[in-house]
Amino acid sequence: MRAILDIINVILDLYVWLLIASAILSWLIAFNVVNTRNQFVAAVAEFLYKITEPVLRPIRNIMPNFGGLDISPIIVILIIMFIQRVIAYYIYPNVI
Repeated sequence: MRAILDIINVILDLYVWLLIASAILSWLIAFNVVNTRNQFVAAVAEFLYKITEPVLRPIRNIMPNFGGLDISPIIVILIIMFIQRVIAYYIYPNVI
């Protein structure tokens, strides 16, 4: 059972990195540093969008409009950190 909890923690860590990569790529695209006409950039951007958007969309719907400032990735990262702490402090020690 502890192996399953370890895998869940690794998946959550990986998802945090995907959220960070998605946010950074969106900034690079917005400031025209990278061009989405490049097939590789477009493919990476589409992949990150499809992976992160289903989780970010409900948070964006709940949050008020901050005038172009999107804090939904930060909120999702904080939720993931909370879940990881709950697993580490409460669930993991009680599993045989």
